[in-house]
Amino acid sequence: MEPKLIPLSLFLTFFCLSHSVLGTTFTLYNKCTHTVWPGIQPSAGKPVIARGGFRLAPNKVYSLKVPTGWSGRLWGRQECSFDATGKGRCETGDCGGALYCNGLGGTPPATLAEITLGDMDFYDVSLVDGYNLAISVTPFRGSGKCSYAGCVSDLNEVCPVGLQVRSRDNRVVACKSACFAFKSPEYCCTGSYGNPQTCKPTAYSRLFKTACPKAYSYAYDDPTSIVTCSGGSYLITFCPHH
Repeated sequence: MEPKLIPLSLFLTFFCLSHSVLGTTFTLYNKCTHTVWPGIQPSAGKPVIARGGFRLAPNKVYSLKVPTGWSGRLWGRQECSFDATGKGRCETGDCGGALYCNGLGGTPPATLAEITLGDMDFYDVSLVDGYNLAISVTPFRGSGKCSYAGCVSDLNEVCPVGLQVRSRDNRVVACKSACFAFKSPEYCCTGSYGNPQTCKPTAYSRLFKTACPKAYSYAYDDPTSIVTCSGGSYLITFCPHH
């Protein structure tokens, strides 16, 4: 089934009503100038929603009802090409060469929006698996702190050479995390670095944090990168700075 696209003019009215009428709603908004193929991966034991992925054209909005207690991650795939059967590949964030991720995660590097619903919802935007495009999470109609989370800056513009992922025409399309690029315990917070006391910010994670102070930059980043809200619905925007 094709995603439900609604005109932008109706978006805010629909969204502001959505919580009281439908329960928790995720509304995905592609503010980029190019098409994005969102991917959605549930946490273990949680259901796949929206078949795990779909195509979202520029300036389009897609709203979906989310089951109570759902948790998982959302990301944007870019420069994808799929055949009529839904097979193909994406330049960034690819999930096993399929249009419908159906439970699979995205290949790093990819910017992640992570959300856990409950009596209190927890959410963040994470650069722990690297960066491919800007994402923000904005709550509506919730109670509590309910603040914005996101990475609005274009990290591809400042990505160090050793972390760059380049397209076939040599553009920087994503920025690896230092862990993904170098596989060392110091950057991955594993082994003797597997706790907050020994795993500290690095030059690379500081670069990410400076560019995107409201996003997780490494495994033991400042806990204030996680935001809480009770009874909200959530707007996930790709390229919020456009």
